[in-house]
Amino acid sequence: MSDGTAVAGPDGALRCPWALSTPDYVTYHDEEWGRPVHGDDALFERLSLEAFQSGLSWITILRRREGFRAAFAGFEIAKVATFTDTDKDRLLADAGIIRNRAKIEATMANARALAEWTPGDLDDLIWSHAPDPAARPAPKTLADVPAVTPESTALSKALKKRGLRFVGPTTAYALMQACGLVDDHLASCVARSAD
Repeated sequence: MSDGTAVAGPDGALRCPWALSTPDYVTYHDEEWGRPVHGDDALFERLSLEAFQSGLSWITILRRREGFRAAFAGFEIAKVATFTDTDKDRLLADAGIIRNRAKIEATMANARALAEWTPGDLDDLIWSHAPDPAARPAPKTLADVPAVTPESTALSKALKKRGLRFVGPTTAYALMQACGLVDDHLASCVARSAD
């Protein structure tokens, strides 16, 4: 049982303890989580997946990510914004995704809202909430990693003010972690120093 500090993985390298439960997590942790993500469509995908994750484990979403991408037209905002009730019915019947009506409707509504924004606005808005890395010491244990921060609360409010749904402060913080706005890899984690 981990005490929340970094744990040696199969290769002997220290990693965040959550990353070691499955090979899928190891790959996601080492190659993706905490790396900067830019671009409206890429951030729409991450925002949508974090919303679908609410109440579930991330591995559930990670293992269905390709299904989500296929179902939601690669998360291209312009395409998802044109989805109709027929598309919603198709999504509700798609076993390759999480078939939650409220989350599906929110993803479609968010795409319609984002389609009205100026290109680059979503990227600019999200990244404007990135805290100063120098003001954030590297977490030593999982207990040092927050679930919500003032920045994620502000990001949540800004997204909601612009018409987006399923973007609470916890979801916003998970997005910030996943997309590299913050680096919550533990201080001794091998991925902390990765480029």
